[in-house]
Amino acid sequence: MNGDQMMRAHSASLPGPTFDNPAWVTPGPLRNARVAIVTSAALYVSGDDPFTATDTSFRVIDRTRRDLVMGHWSPNFDSVGVKLDINVVYPIDRLEELAANGVIGSVAPRHISFAGNQPDDVATIRYDSGPAAAALLRQDGVDVVILTPV
Repeated sequence: MNGDQMMRAHSASLPGPTFDNPAWVTPGPLRNARVAIVTSAALYVSGDDPFTATDTSFRVIDRTRRDLVMGHWSPNFDSVGVKLDINVVYPIDRLEELAANGVIGSVAPRHISFAGNQPDDVATIRYDSGPAAAALLRQDGVDVVILTPV
């Protein structure tokens, strides 16, 4: 069994969290929706605080692509694709194209980045940083988010 197969087998054996009565919202038509990106690629703007090994906070990324740094440090993650095209984890150009073509209503002014290395219980994201990030997106009138997990 190679390393990739071992990681997949290990990941498949891990229990996932379950949530009683999860919130569910049915958005309106995409052509009217404001869309944001939420990624776990540990992206941050150069000069901001980088993510730490146990960081459960998030970083706000404005709509531009200026000086983005990927703080993901796992040896199991191949970052070559991201270095070639940031849209792999932060598909801002694709969203801009969709907005220009009328497929979506607009692109949010701010997007959210978490680090993918989270505690097994996801309690901090569930009760603290997740709701705080969602509140920022709601302030911006976001209807739909694209999740780009890393």
